Amino acid sequence: MSKRTLVIGSALLSLTLGACAKEDTSQTSTRTEREKDSILAGSQIPGAKAIKKTMTTADSVAARAARIDSAQQNP
Repeated sequence: MSKRTLVIGSALLSLTLGACAKEDTSQTSTRTEREKDSILAGSQIPGAKAIKKTMTTADSVAARAARIDSAQQNP
């Protein structure tokens, strides 16, 4: 077998396996990223407190940005 045939065969095999291994997450999961993070934040795994803290901080930043936006629209 030539080296070129081997490379082409390997590439085709890799593409085929990659296509078969691709998971369609749109049908298997109906939870949002926020819901998944919330579940992780409530768990006992290491780093769960950091996830909860990050979510709290993100909520605070979003609320502050909303207040600033509403203040600029209604002076």
